[in-house]
Amino acid sequence: MPGLQVWLFIVLLVVAILLGAVVGFFAARAWFKKYLEKNPPVNELMIREMMKQMGRTPSEKQVRQILASMNQYK
Repeated sequence: MPGLQVWLFIVLLVVAILLGAVVGFFAARAWFKKYLEKNPPVNELMIREMMKQMGRTPSEKQVRQILASMNQYK
């Protein structure tokens, strides 16, 4: 019977690890979605609005340059 107990322990250990990985994945996914809702990534519209608030009317080239420089550091 000791062989049966070892196999049962191994099977339960593998099941627990797999279950923990699945639960961890979905918990991290839900947390990340909530985080992105609160802190959305910067997009072209946000850059245009920020520049308008500073009293500038940005050209398309300037917006693209700012986006490219921000994406470079991600």
